[in-house]
Amino acid sequence: MSRVLIIESSARQQDSVSRQLTRDFIEQWRAAHPDDEITVRDLAVTPVPHLDAHLLGGWMKPQAQRSAAERDALARSNELTDELLAADVLVMAAPMYNFTIPSTLKAWLDHVLRAGITFKYTPTGPQGLLTGKRAIVLTARGGIHAGATSDHQEPYLRQVMAFIGIHDVNFIHAEGLNMSGDFHEKGLNQAKAKLAAVA
Repeated sequence: MSRVLIIESSARQQDSVSRQLTRDFIEQWRAAHPDDEITVRDLAVTPVPHLDAHLLGGWMKPQAQRSAAERDALARSNELTDELLAADVLVMAAPMYNFTIPSTLKAWLDHVLRAGITFKYTPTGPQGLLTGKRAIVLTARGGIHAGATSDHQEPYLRQVMAFIGIHDVNFIHAEGLNMSGDFHEKGLNQAKAKLAAVA
């Protein structure tokens, strides 16, 4: 049995393509892997605070010196990190907002990229500690950006995943969703076909 962690980040609940892809993924994954455990964390329903002094204090201060706010921030970070550590497969659903990922997803990443837990510093540089896991990224984009300089999603997330030791990363882009003609249908159908192959 594998554990799958899904991170939703679309601000929209209705008419969200990334959420539609997530629903399709869950249905297909459960059909292929009925014994797997799937956990969904929705960052739009339960937002994660952005990195702040409380979280830094929770990470860096000795336990006896932490304020109540710092203890709460650390507990939240521990919960999110424990979910990631327990997962065998990480699925991130991310619409493209202003050429990059939603700020809610960035905030989640800021909570789980932790020295000594998901990566460590060595004499030769940082080393990821989450080897053996795989990641799947489902994106929804109004335009067509794959391989272009306007794509700040895939390069960033590939680098972040590699930084924590996840090198098996599949991207499934639904592109051209806001373009005229048949781009929306074509982009969605192409994404669904790739999704079926991955799931």
